[in-house]
Parts: sequence; structure tokens; C-alpha cells
Amino acid sequence: MKSKKGNINVNRQSLENGIALYKSNPLFSRLQGYLYIYDKSRMGKKSAAYVDSYGCIYLNQDVALMAAQWAYVIAHCKLHLAFGHFDGEKMPGYWKKDSFEKKKDEWKVNCNTYIWNVACDIYIARFLHDIKFGAPLSMTPIMSFPGSMTDEKKIYQYLIDEGCVEQYQEFGTSYVGGWDMQGLDKPLFYDEAKHEKNSYVLAFAYALADSVSHVVSTAGGHDSITSKKYTQSQKAAMWFINHYPLLGGLASGFRVIEDYHVCIENDISVAAVDVTCGEIYVNPAAGLNMEELKFVLAHEFLHAGLQHHERCQGRDHELWNIACDYVINGWLQEMQIGKMPERGLLYDESLKNISAESLYDRMVKDLKKYAKLETFRGYGKGDIIGDAKGSSGFRNSSTTSLDDFYKSALQSGLEYHNQQGRGYIPAGLIEEIRALAVPPIPWDVELARWFDCHFDPVEKKRSYARPSRRQGSTPDIPRPNYVKGDIPENSRTFGVVVDTSGSMGVKLIGYALGAIASYAAAKEVPLVRVVFCDACAYDAGYLSPEEIAGRVRVKGGGGTVLQPGVDLLENAADFPKDGPVLIITDGRIEEHMTIRRKHAFLIPKGKRLPFRPRGEVFYFS
Repeated sequence: MKSKKGNINVNRQSLENGIALYKSNPLFSRLQGYLYIYDKSRMGKKSAAYVDSYGCIYLNQDVALMAAQWAYVIAHCKLHLAFGHFDGEKMPGYWKKDSFEKKKDEWKVNCNTYIWNVACDIYIARFLHDIKFGAPLSMTPIMSFPGSMTDEKKIYQYLIDEGCVEQYQEFGTSYVGGWDMQGLDKPLFYDEAKHEKNSYVLAFAYALADSVSHVVSTAGGHDSITSKKYTQSQKAAMWFINHYPLLGGLASGFRVIEDYHVCIENDISVAAVDVTCGEIYVNPAAGLNMEELKFVLAHEFLHAGLQHHERCQGRDHELWNIACDYVINGWLQEMQIGKMPERGLLYDESLKNISAESLYDRMVKDLKKYAKLETFRGYGKGDIIGDAKGSSGFRNSSTTSLDDFYKSALQSGLEYHNQQGRGYIPAGLIEEIRALAVPPIPWDVELARWFDCHFDPVEKKRSYARPSRRQGSTPDIPRPNYVKGDIPENSRTFGVVVDTSGSMGVKLIGYALGAIASYAAAKEVPLVRVVFCDACAYDAGYLSPEEIAGRVRVKGGGGTVLQPGVDLLENAADFPKDGPVLIITDGRIEEHMTIRRKHAFLIPKGKRLPFRPRGEVFYFS
């Protein structure tokens, strides 16, 4: 459905207006929950939204609703979480967690989860009606419900006793007769002995009190925010400065922000770090004690000090973040810094003594297991907000100096820590800190090594065709000259597939081809087989390094499909069977490629391939 202009999707625009409307509300803007926007192919034609027990809210952008209705839908789904409707303790037929597993089948008989869903929908509809927020989806007035609406269990019992659930299925956000709560068959339980609590319920209580305070203070002309000398998080940061030399220097360079509003605005469940701004955000609603705050802050300090934002190097940002989290948390457990929090912790004792890069390579082989894990920021979100590309939107001119400071602070902290003997540091962490002082190998050096693997230096042989100068001591004896051996035609060559699609700039292609030409000449490669490729393959034939560098007219400029270019090379009768292939692209290509020969990719730094490559990948800047 499009407007007369033909460009703007009216339904999607209405959805975005509804999101803005709910964010402007002092209460609902503070509630936890993660919004995901899908279309009717994923959600169906009639279902507007549903929420699962992980706190994910799925919105159907193809459903035609007004902005006020979308605000109502989002608030409705978030209130399912805020009221604890997924909690086993709140649901009918509740048992303690230890006995629940034994009586699961009996519980399913005693608790009709669909009727419980309807009962919760009625309760929320009454709540939203009372506070007059948004526009309900149902035309049926909520006040027509004859039973008591003071408690979800009372509503549930009325629906069971009267057998009238079919009459009250219109108050949810899914289609009539559908579920807007996914995961009720596996209710949530919290161990009171471990002080576990529902964070969504805690956040709601905090938001409710804060919003009421804000409204009252605003009406009275007063500022509701009272400043304190130090927050708990700031006190935890001061502990590192005073007592822990390894991370003390890093702690002094960060500003710790413990602001509920900022965390909700940036979807931060527990904590996150913006490396490019030198800021760490801690959500006060997470309810961390002092020891847990020490652990979380140390975690974020190490993200910055170990340059995880720079070392991403084109990898998937969230998956790389998860790999780094596992490694850092393993070290912190060994170092016994603070106490591991329950939420957002990624820890596996079997992953000890492994680098983040190696762990990432292992994780990409099992994406189903590692995708969408919960970090300290939340499900499916990395707690490293700022990265090397400045994706956070806060990158400034001081980023480079900040990176230098982080590395210097961590290296100096290590030396001082060792001098003072202030505790155990894992060998893997020491190795990574010391590696920061060694500059990384440039991409062109790595590429040169790739050439060395495929092209051995041409051996020189003796020749009397052009004798060398005679030695003064034996002028009558001619001496042979060393000359390069003959190179069989097309035996010492490689193939280059160049992405010439619209997304590749002229300077980018020229820079990459210039690098290839220089190394081809340096490795005594007389001819290179070049194929330009966009939607089709254009065979440029065999070219000398000089022709590649200066006299190639780039063709193409259409779509981006590189498989035809690879097939052309592999099937060419005049191309050696063992000739390697180098593919130059910006990564915006098809999601699957079949390459049977030895190959490598050359892509710009910060870009990534849409699939897991079998060959090496070189990132040039």
C-alpha cells in the first residue's frame, strides 16, 4: 500500500508514528522490551503484534492501523512483560520450580494457557482504558465485561466458570482467536534464594514511580532530578582507580552514566560501552549490587582496552561481540573480580584459553546456537555501541587519541600491576595486552604472503650468451652471467574477478587493481587473466601488470552477481587448472558462491561478505 507519491509505505509510516507516540509517553517509554518489525509473510495478514517470554515484541508493518492504535499495541505487549504474565508464580495452577518439572503434565491440565492469555488481555485493556492511552483495536467496550477485573486470576476464573472465552477474544493484539503471548507453555521461575527477580516487573515499578514523580514535579514547577555525589556505578569505578592498577587507568578515562532514561532510549538492559565517546552506561533498574557492578564495569573496560571495536574487521558485529564476551568473562572469573551477574552473562568454562578470533570462527559454524544470545545490553544486541566505523553516531575527532589512551592505559596498568603483585592475571589476557604494543600486519603484506604461497621466486640459471665481466686475476677466463629462467606461457598466472557493479566506486576499483598490478610485477607474473563482472561476466583476457594498472577500461555497472565470472575462469581452456583466483568486491554480492579453485577475497575494511568464505579474506583501507 503506497501513497500517491509512490514512495512512502503508508502502513509503515503509521507504525513509525505510533512508535514515536509511545516513546513520548513518560511511563511507557521507560518500560523494557525489544521491538522487531516484520511483514505479513512472517506475521500473517491479521496479526498486529505479539510478545514472547524473552522480551521480544514483533510488529507487523503490513497491518493498517492508526498511529494511536500502534502506540496502544506496543504498550499492550510491554505490559504483558511488566505485569509478569509469563511468570509461573502468577499463572493459575502454580507450583514451586522444583515441583513444576515433576507435575508439568498435570499443570497443563490445570491451566488453560489460551484462556490465561485472554484474561491478561482483558486486564491490560482495562488498565489502558483507565489511563486513557492510545486507541484500542476492539470496538467492544471493555467496561462491558461483567466479572471482576481487579486481578488476572479472577478474570481467568470467570472465563472458566462461565465458559464464555469466545465472547472476549477481541482485546488482544493478535487476530481474533490467536495468541499475542508466545512461550506460555514454558513459564518463567525465579530463585528467591539467589535473589532472582523479574527485571521487567522491577523496571515497571521504577518507571511508574519515576513518571509519577516527574509529572508531579513538573506540575509544581520543580525539577525531580536530585544530584548525588556519586552513584553506585561511579563508586565501583572509583574502586578500580584506588585498588586495581590493571584497570585503574582505563577507569579514570571513562565517564560512567547511570541514567535510566538514557538506557531505555538506547535499549540497554544492564550495561554497554561507547568506546568512541569514552562512556559506559549502566541501567539502575538492573538492580546490580556493588560486587556485580565491579564485574560489569571491568567487562566494559576490557572491551575498550583490548580494542574489540577495532578488531571486528568486517565480522558480524553482534556475533563478534558475543565471542569477545565469552573470552572476557572467562578471564574475569579467573581473576575473581566482583561477582558474576545473572542476567546478560555469557560464560562457558569449556571455552578457556581461546582467543576471540578463534571463537568467532567456531561460532559461525553453528549460528543457530550462538545467534541472538543475551549480552549485558540485551538479546541480539552487542554491548559495544561505538565501533571503528562510528556506527553509534557519536564518533568525534578525538577517537584516535582515545584509542591510543585505552591501549596505553592497559599496558601501563599491566606493568604496574605486576610490580605491585596485586593478584592473578590469566596468561591469555597478558598475551593480548602485550600484543597491543605490536602494530598489526598491513593488508598489503598479508596479500604479498598469499602471492608467495602460490608463486615461488623464479630461479636464476647460468648463461654464457652474455658473459659477465672478466675477473682481473684471470682475464682469459670468461665468467657466466645469471639470468632468469624461461617462463612457460600461461603457466605462471592467476585470475582476477573484479566487481564492477554500481556499488563499487571508480577510485576503489583503481586502488585494488593498482595493488594487484604491483604485486604481479614483483612476483614475476607476466600475464594476469582478468574478468570484470556485474550482472554478466566480461572477459578482458590476459593482461600484463602494466595494462592492469593503467590502460584497463572498466566495464559493467549493473547488478552484482560474481558467480558467472568465477565460472568463466574455471571453465576457460587456456587458464591453468591450478591457477588461483583473487576476487575484488565490496561485499554486496550474492549470498552463495561456489568456487572450486584456491581463492581469496580482497574487500574494503569495514565491509563483510554475505557468506562464510572458504578462502582467505584481505581487508584494505
